[in-house]
Amino acid sequence: MAGCFACDKITKFAQHDNYRLNQRLNVIQAISLENNNLTAHPGQFSTIPANPEQLSIYLQQLSEAIINGYRLERSEAIALTQIDGQENIMLLCEAADRVRHACCGNTVDLCSIVNIKSGNCSENCGFCSQSVYHPGENSPVYGLKTQDEMLAQAQAADEAGAKRFCLVSQGRGPKYYPQSQEWQVILDTVKRIVNETNVKPCCALGELTAEQAKELAEAGITRYNHNLESSENFYPEIVTTHTWQDRVATIKNLKEAGIQACTGGIIGMGESWQDRIDLALSLRELEVESVPLNLLNPRPGTPLDHLPKLDVFEALKAIAIFRLILPTQIIRYAGGREAIMGELQHLGLKAGINAMLIGNYLTTLGQSPAEDQAMLASLGLVGGDAPIPGSYQ
Repeated sequence: MAGCFACDKITKFAQHDNYRLNQRLNVIQAISLENNNLTAHPGQFSTIPANPEQLSIYLQQLSEAIINGYRLERSEAIALTQIDGQENIMLLCEAADRVRHACCGNTVDLCSIVNIKSGNCSENCGFCSQSVYHPGENSPVYGLKTQDEMLAQAQAADEAGAKRFCLVSQGRGPKYYPQSQEWQVILDTVKRIVNETNVKPCCALGELTAEQAKELAEAGITRYNHNLESSENFYPEIVTTHTWQDRVATIKNLKEAGIQACTGGIIGMGESWQDRIDLALSLRELEVESVPLNLLNPRPGTPLDHLPKLDVFEALKAIAIFRLILPTQIIRYAGGREAIMGELQHLGLKAGINAMLIGNYLTTLGQSPAEDQAMLASLGLVGGDAPIPGSYQ
């Protein structure tokens, strides 16, 4: 019933009184024409109008400025977090969607992932059920899968419509086990996926040396997932067995090797809005290509299992602000999409999202790829390979 009530509210938002809507659009068009030749200046968008119609005009001007190359300052991004109320958040989402459409187009990047080694992880990430410090309830534990097992799952992802397939492993990373036989197994598996399927292989293995990043690139890896999770300031609240800067070092190694960085974080771990803004700004500074946004789905048995589930509109607000800070990046719906967004998950695709994981996650289930494809079609979007920053025309 709660989901239906929320859907009814969204329908009401979408069916504004025609006269009022036309009035607002006329004002927006007039302001747009008037300011067409003006250049945005730093700090211009630091004050949020209180009036809904003025807010709509402000967001129209903001989205136009971003589309034309303006980039938000920290104070302006933080100001956007003051936008509250479901109707106002939907206006924010509309602005983000305009930016997404203009800067990235209508192709939604589809990726599938598989856990190739699970459980007994040496790290104490508070959100993860695979840690040896706090093994979650019903979290699987197994060693590295065989090449044939990984290849079979890559082929299944290919058949489901995924364009990329990511091999994900627990642990701090190959950097600390340079002589491990598992490293060669992974390199050989990547080569087989390149040669025997139509999906592009990706990896998420933890920290890498510069030399290991080059080896992955030579094997056929073009994108590597390595999340920062949150701001540098908040990071010690969720992980203490390694540092935020340790993660950054690997991202720089990836970039140096010519591998695209798929780097994002998790919303809903108790971080502040300032932490979320600082994460987005760090991702912009690092020039990452793809930004997975996980919505925390608290796992039983983990240190964060007591946290309440994220509110749908808070999630939408975060997605929209990330898009306005990162106009050309691939922004990906990742873990927690179904659990947090439920029947309203399609709204994220109209709030700045242009990529998503399809199928199951590492330790939780997702909805079927067929349902995802139907959702995209209903929104006029198409699954494929989304453009990386600077490549969309």
